[in-house]
Amino acid sequence: MVDIARIAGVSLATASRALSNAPGVATATRERVLAVAEDLSYVVSPEASRLSGGSTRRVAVVVPHISRWFFAAMLEALESILREADLDVLLYHVSDAPDRHAFFERLPARRKVDAVVVLAFPLSEAEQQRLELIGVSIVAAGGQSAAYPYVCIDDEAAGRQAMDHLIFLGHQRIAMIAAVDPDLPGWPAISGRSQAYYSALREAGIAADPSLVATVDWGGSQGAEAMGELLGLREPPTAVYAHSDEVALGAMRTLRRAGLRIPEDISVIGIDNHPLAELTDLTTVSQPVREQGLLAGQMVLGLLQGDDVERAVTVPTRLIIRRSTAPPRTTRTKASDGGRGPSPEDGDGA
Repeated sequence: MVDIARIAGVSLATASRALSNAPGVATATRERVLAVAEDLSYVVSPEASRLSGGSTRRVAVVVPHISRWFFAAMLEALESILREADLDVLLYHVSDAPDRHAFFERLPARRKVDAVVVLAFPLSEAEQQRLELIGVSIVAAGGQSAAYPYVCIDDEAAGRQAMDHLIFLGHQRIAMIAAVDPDLPGWPAISGRSQAYYSALREAGIAADPSLVATVDWGGSQGAEAMGELLGLREPPTAVYAHSDEVALGAMRTLRRAGLRIPEDISVIGIDNHPLAELTDLTTVSQPVREQGLLAGQMVLGLLQGDDVERAVTVPTRLIIRRSTAPPRTTRTKASDGGRGPSPEDGDGA
């Protein structure tokens, strides 16, 4: 930096401000300093910068899954905001319980970052205590974790949008494929989406049937297996509410292999609006994944700058109706017979 200041004909302080894009430097002077820096291939040392100014210009992002669409899309949006602000991202992949244990024991982010983003997984009390030892800002993206500033959706509200749609169409025998992630115990998305199923049935006066609930690990293949179990019931459902689009797509595969038509024989709805949902005409409840990542990134920037940021941001979801849902066949038959809607006297029909 001394060489840059000498060649550019400015003070060391001016050279430093120009290189860090700080205010108080004339445009022509800044351009001259940057040109000299480029000629000399000057690179700021993060460690030296941290020692002199107390800032690392780095943010740690802790994520349980990288290959899944939801996590990858949110991570991409979050990283784009931080990169624009000239912040580096340190990615910590904690895919299972041993990885999580090792991460929180070693705390590799300690004293190496200015902030930590916990991306869509809940923290145990012990993990929270370890994380807070870092002494930096913590943001939860894609789900609330402890009392940290967070960006998320209301998973119960999303589930109600899906269930209310099926009930509005006239379905009463509705199955739920509940997806759990063994590596993410206590994930709020799972409990919220399950609560929506039972509350919707209760408010519609429909008795919950335990045989219509299948609980599987998160994934398309697991959704396909669950659908096979539901089709084995003496009286299969007329509609299926799946916790995610991946699970719903697996269910649709099983239905098609069984020779059943969607939605003529059975309706299917998911949550998330996965990119494949549009291609397969799956009715779903869309959550803006990219927007959550962008908002989380902006929240991190605000905290680092000492701004008064909104600490709890809930992004709305919306129902997207495609061609995987329709009134149950019984209702359609009765409507064609006389145009009257379903009534309690009609029963389930055939």
